[in-house]
Amino acid sequence: MAHAPQSWFTRMAMAVSKAAGEPVTFALALGVVIVWAASGPIFKFGDTWQLVINTGTTIITFLMVFLIQASQNRDTEALQIKLDEIINALKGTNEALLDLEQLDEKELDRIRNTYLEKAKAARQGAGGGEDSSA
Repeated sequence: MAHAPQSWFTRMAMAVSKAAGEPVTFALALGVVIVWAASGPIFKFGDTWQLVINTGTTIITFLMVFLIQASQNRDTEALQIKLDEIINALKGTNEALLDLEQLDEKELDRIRNTYLEKAKAARQGAGGGEDSSA
């Protein structure tokens, strides 16, 4: 199966998300903070000195939220499709569960409670009784 080419944004978001989780990225960020803190006496801990770190971290955080969320949305969508394929491929599964992510919280709670009751009945039927460790 051939893959469609990814958009520049998808490629960039994936690369940034991957890089953001690397130890070297943490070390680099820590290094920036150390250099900034060490430069405090040189700049007499002035307003501009504080503004540099505040502005820099705010901009980076603002942009990272969108990039990481885009990557997480893509990963979640791919995982959902894989789970849907498993549900669809197995005989005897409840195919009504294929689109759960489209339901509201009240409907999800109703379905979750159905499965909790099934699990409870299965534990009691197996002679396990109530699980006191949960």
